[in-house]
Amino acid sequence: MPSRNMRLQDKYKKEIIPALQKQFGYKNIMSAPKIKKVSVASGFGKVAVAKTASERKALEEHISIALGQITGQKLSLRKAKKSISAFKLREGMNIGTACVLRGKRMYEFLEKLLFVALPRKRDFRGIPLKSINQGNITIGFKEFTPFPEVKIEKEKGLFGFEVTVTTTAKNKEEAETLLRLMGFPLEK
Repeated sequence: MPSRNMRLQDKYKKEIIPALQKQFGYKNIMSAPKIKKVSVASGFGKVAVAKTASERKALEEHISIALGQITGQKLSLRKAKKSISAFKLREGMNIGTACVLRGKRMYEFLEKLLFVALPRKRDFRGIPLKSINQGNITIGFKEFTPFPEVKIEKEKGLFGFEVTVTTTAKNKEEAETLLRLMGFPLEK
């Protein structure tokens, strides 16, 4: 964890940009890759389809509130674009929830993710390098228990979600270097 005085955003400006400039030979600090946004999303899936309308609404609220506590931002519901009878899915039905974090909230969430949640994740041995594609990284959580905001004792059920970190890196090598310098625990 960075020292109490140096937050992740300050560390990026003071240490990571010069290291990236030295390694990749960027002449301008604006050409160094950076983290653009963090997207957090959860699908309701099979759990919501088998329920009645009122049970489904309660489940949607429960997941939205829990993820809202984790991210510090209200989530928006995502609706089905078309009906699929095999999945008992109707057009306009809520199928998931998502939010996009930028700026100060993004860095606060990343600090919580890197220094609190990932070390608490069960059987965690690092983020696989195959999670990085085109400069972005996606981390899946089967349950939300590593995050301290949600009290496990009060929860009705567990749900999974994924976190996607979008960077401005042009290739996998730049992205991997940026993420390692930021403190992401990537596999070797």
